[in-house]
Amino acid sequence: MKRHIKRFLVLEVLVLIVSISITAQKSEISTLSTSLYLKSEIQDAKLTESIARGKEVYSDFCMQCHLPDGKGTPKVFPPLAGSNWLIEKRKESIHSVKYGLNGPITVNGVAYNSAMTPLGLEDEEIADVMNYIMNNWGNTQKNMVTIEEVTAIKK
Repeated sequence: MKRHIKRFLVLEVLVLIVSISITAQKSEISTLSTSLYLKSEIQDAKLTESIARGKEVYSDFCMQCHLPDGKGTPKVFPPLAGSNWLIEKRKESIHSVKYGLNGPITVNGVAYNSAMTPLGLEDEEIADVMNYIMNNWGNTQKNMVTIEEVTAIKK
């Protein structure tokens, strides 16, 4: 009988240990989940603010050639709306806004060979306008363009 009691007590202790372990893991998962959610919310707020600033930059510097709807002028100024070049060539896109662009490019299967002069924008303005462009007119991006990313683009 004492043997059964000892086994029962050992079994009870094991169940208690497993229960405590599971509770601790759930707590860690909950904390991690909350942390990731908050980080996502903060990043979404930063992106929203950047897009709002970028809209102003676009209106002041880009709209004249690429038009209010981002569709550009066929065979003269490439479209930004639904642009495969923007999404597939992220670094080149940032480089062209930062330093200008001269020479042939192909956007959505159409060849363009015109010049885009450097706009003289600050790195933050470039990040903002890129976030605006890359989140409008059917464009979507996974990661926000940051000032650090723009700064890292060299001539």
